[in-house]
Amino acid sequence: MPTVVVMDVSLSMTRPVSVEGSEEYQRKHLAAHGLTMLFEHMATNYKLEFTALVVFSSLWELMVPFTRDYNTLQEALSNMDDYDKTCLESALLGVCNIVQQEWGAAIPCQVVLVTDGCLGIGRGSLRHSLATHSQRSESNRFPLPFPFPSKLYVMCMANLEELQSTDSLDCLERLIDLNNGEGQIFTIDGPLCLKNVQSMFGKLIDLAYTPFHAVLKCGHLTSDVQVFPRPEPFIIDEEIDPIPKAINTDLEIVGFVDIADISSPPVLSRHLVLPIALNREGDEVGPGITDDTEDENSANQIAGKIPNFCVLLHGSLKVEGMVALVQLGPEWYGMLYSQADSKKKSNLMMSLFEPGPEPLPWLGKMAQLGPISDAKENPYGEDDNKSPFPLQPKNKRSYAQNVTVWIKPSGLQTDVQKILRNARKLPEKTQTFYKELNRLRKAALAFGFLELLKGVADMLERECTLLPDTAHPDAAFQLTHAAQQLKVASTGASEYAAYDHNIAPLQTDFSSSSTERM
Repeated sequence: MPTVVVMDVSLSMTRPVSVEGSEEYQRKHLAAHGLTMLFEHMATNYKLEFTALVVFSSLWELMVPFTRDYNTLQEALSNMDDYDKTCLESALLGVCNIVQQEWGAAIPCQVVLVTDGCLGIGRGSLRHSLATHSQRSESNRFPLPFPFPSKLYVMCMANLEELQSTDSLDCLERLIDLNNGEGQIFTIDGPLCLKNVQSMFGKLIDLAYTPFHAVLKCGHLTSDVQVFPRPEPFIIDEEIDPIPKAINTDLEIVGFVDIADISSPPVLSRHLVLPIALNREGDEVGPGITDDTEDENSANQIAGKIPNFCVLLHGSLKVEGMVALVQLGPEWYGMLYSQADSKKKSNLMMSLFEPGPEPLPWLGKMAQLGPISDAKENPYGEDDNKSPFPLQPKNKRSYAQNVTVWIKPSGLQTDVQKILRNARKLPEKTQTFYKELNRLRKAALAFGFLELLKGVADMLERECTLLPDTAHPDAAFQLTHAAQQLKVASTGASEYAAYDHNIAPLQTDFSSSSTERM
């Protein structure tokens, strides 16, 4: 999940802070200290995170584009200049442009806004932007909510009392609300000092940048892994009191399925699964190594010689062309698979299904899947030339049935004309006539279009009066019978008006005699 750090470099950030000691600090120095702490943490624990640095005052500037080089980010913090007034809206517009150009509108992104709580003055200030929010046109809309999934974290270089003395806190909370409530405001607890700034950024790290460590299990084989990016809790919308569901730290593999059987399923999110090397003491790595780089390389070499189940699983899935079904929690499953970045490089990935006992309908309920050895005969055939999937549903799907749809008037007109054509060919077309009549009747009842039934009944009565002298006597009886049934259905107050009721042909002496002749 990429991160954009948005740093306020307006004049208000140069206000001095009384800190014990002879060295004089400004608020921007406190902010740089906190961001340095964040970058150092990410360089150690979140190495795969892409981070960009944006500075703003009345204008915005991209200081460092998205990178994994945290040394470059820390160097940029010491090279920031001071500018004029605060204009937060332009900075948020800049974030929109940067993220959409690099990642599009589908990748979730975290935005860390570092400011002192001063909202600016005049046109372009946050107060002015929020006051005119409801009066804007679509072409001049406020940048929040962001056009991509996001969380906005506001890091205030001020304590709560200072923000509450003005309306700054209310305006910043309005920003979070405009971003669909996704985000949080952090303030300094107590006086402004380096220690309290570290504490504030520590809360942000605990909330958003703590690596997710888990134990991958398959029988008696286990492996410590890191899941990146960190899986977010999932909220089920159907529940009356929705509770966020988080995945377990014990990921247990429950079975293996061919890639062709699982196909390309819908997933909530995709994550890298990385093995964690065992920590070794310095004397185990090797004597006489003092350089940090050499120490790290030596530790990696030792870790590379230790058998690891995660590596075994990755290679097996890649060679066999299978995926591993993994249980994330009660009635929550996902899958592990090998995904190739290039011809030579591939990664072990984990995709999360939606919570539920049957996330993939064509596989059935996950709890009812079992090993091939439990089946009376091999469901894949002796030559592996067939598959038990997809499972056929017990109930016929609505999209698999011939449903009557009247999107345009011409569709309704065609159905009515088909009934009238068959009515003129009675009794030879009796079965087709009643089939089309019942289809139209059910559609009209489903849509609540009772006037249509009354109108078609009137048409059938008119057709009855227009029958020629040479017409079969049974035709008049069938038309009169059908018209009466439609009129009864149009009232909606009879058992004959039920949706499941079908209009059956009227049994007459003519129809029975014709049946005997056949």
